[in-house]
Amino acid sequence: MTQGFEEQAIAIIPARGGSKRIPRKNIREFAGKPMIAWSIEAALATGCFARVLVSTDDDEIASVAQAYGADVPFFRPADLSDDHTGTIPVIAHAIDWLREQGEAHEAVCCLYATAPFVLPEDLFAGYEALQSGHDVDYAFSVTSYAFPIQRALRLTPQGRVAMFQPQHFHTRSQDLEEAWHDAGQFYWGRADAWCAGAPIFSERAVPLVLPRHRVQDIDTPEDWLRAEWLFKAWRAQQQSGEA
Repeated sequence: MTQGFEEQAIAIIPARGGSKRIPRKNIREFAGKPMIAWSIEAALATGCFARVLVSTDDDEIASVAQAYGADVPFFRPADLSDDHTGTIPVIAHAIDWLREQGEAHEAVCCLYATAPFVLPEDLFAGYEALQSGHDVDYAFSVTSYAFPIQRALRLTPQGRVAMFQPQHFHTRSQDLEEAWHDAGQFYWGRADAWCAGAPIFSERAVPLVLPRHRVQDIDTPEDWLRAEWLFKAWRAQQQSGEA
């Protein structure tokens, strides 16, 4: 472990109460626990954070988070709890609040409440990636697209199909550049970068590559069902010693 790590690093889990597509998804039961519990437990298991803090506007979420060992030292204001507020302002608000209390952290990990596949070793690897150079503002998890994005299709208003990049109709899949996307699990960032609103997706970010079977956005009921099946299969592999 890096010396002094626990003095520098903090985990912040954003978890507002107003989820629309999956009501109460942050504390809905997933594989026997409230969803947020998986993220809290992974963060605590690293032993690397001075605090694991939950930023929420919801009493019930706060209670569940505290029951699983997280701190909820404040309630997020309403203007940062609507459907349009992005991640960066929420994390910046938490950092500013901590600074007002005389508590400053150099490395801040935003860990999503809906990340049951996250592992403590992934979080630690993300911290090491953040510390890999003075020109690094962020480090976050990514995974590869399962299909070449250059051959993606769109549905037309007439109910037909069209290629986004028709010039690649005859291009072999193996000749196309591999594409990656945000895994939607965690983002390590320097406190000053968060507070300055620096963009996460830039040349000042380092990717931490995860296998596709441990990545699932959970925004719709279909996503939730798929995540449950993936999680059960992954856990069965772990128990058998295969993964």
